[in-house]
Amino acid sequence: MTSQTKIKPKLKPLLAALRDLDETEVRQAIVDILSPTCDVRMCHPFGDLTTDSLYDTCFKPLKIAFPDVERRDAIIVSGTTPEGCDWVGCCGSYVGTFVAPFLEIPPTGHLAHMRFHEFYKVLNGQVVEVQAIWDIPELMMQASAWPMAPSLGREWATPTPMTQDGLVDRPDDKAQSNQSLTHVIDMLVALSRHPIEPVASMELERYWHPKMSWYGPAGIGTARGISGFRNWHQIPFLNAMPDRGQYKDEVLAHFFAEGDYVAVTGWPDMAQTMARDGWMGLVPNGQKIKLRSLDFWRMEQGKIRENWVLVDLLDVYSQLGVDVFARLREFNKARATGPIPITDEAVT
Repeated sequence: MTSQTKIKPKLKPLLAALRDLDETEVRQAIVDILSPTCDVRMCHPFGDLTTDSLYDTCFKPLKIAFPDVERRDAIIVSGTTPEGCDWVGCCGSYVGTFVAPFLEIPPTGHLAHMRFHEFYKVLNGQVVEVQAIWDIPELMMQASAWPMAPSLGREWATPTPMTQDGLVDRPDDKAQSNQSLTHVIDMLVALSRHPIEPVASMELERYWHPKMSWYGPAGIGTARGISGFRNWHQIPFLNAMPDRGQYKDEVLAHFFAEGDYVAVTGWPDMAQTMARDGWMGLVPNGQKIKLRSLDFWRMEQGKIRENWVLVDLLDVYSQLGVDVFARLREFNKARATGPIPITDEAVT
């Protein structure tokens, strides 16, 4: 177990290199910081990677598509899980001018953003596991190329914490961190009571601030307030998969906290059955699926005020036999999808 103030510095050289995604610096930082045997678990369609394949598989195509790409971290949280493992969680966006295709998503020629949630497990001074979701559907939407059902929630550029303290290095306050962690875990336990128990058993008003914001992934969108959370995410989600939370032996979640911030990562951390209609237009085919969800919560006045959530939705579609990228190609057959040459030469 390491103090929170000593975990983050292990990752700072990598985050500094990723800021402007300089190839030489990023490659060197990966070698220096990630263990040669690191388990790199990336979202669909990248899949599980090795340390030496991470740059060429993920960052190189991103740099080609966004030559001026920059990484903007909004939240960096570190902590030790109840099991004694040290993790660092990062939330932010990759931002740049989208001038060449990325994973067959057509470029726009304009500024674009892609949210990321990246978690790093640190052991003996090296990163030994990475779990990361990039919100690739968010890019599809900005390119007017999202080939699936529209979101119920609001799609927009997800904001930073309203307190603007997501990057603050906090002194170790185990009492406050434990209080935040306990609150979030208790909230999740209450959520899992329904639909076996009445809706009131979830006690949303007890755990969530009345002005809460739930920042979901592209494809679900953002919900504001408890009513927004219920209508634009929770009701469709629970209606479609009423056995949520019944397969705890098939999932694993890593919780840690730092002050008012709580984070969880799991690969997967949910398992449930697509039994009914109502969630993202997906067919209720009776298939059990596993979900990867990487989350951040911010506490305020003893309740959850903000919640950043990324789910690997492309992996969900894949498990259900839907190839989103094949549909993307069909969707864009009559559209020019090549690189967009942009110069800064003056027009005369």
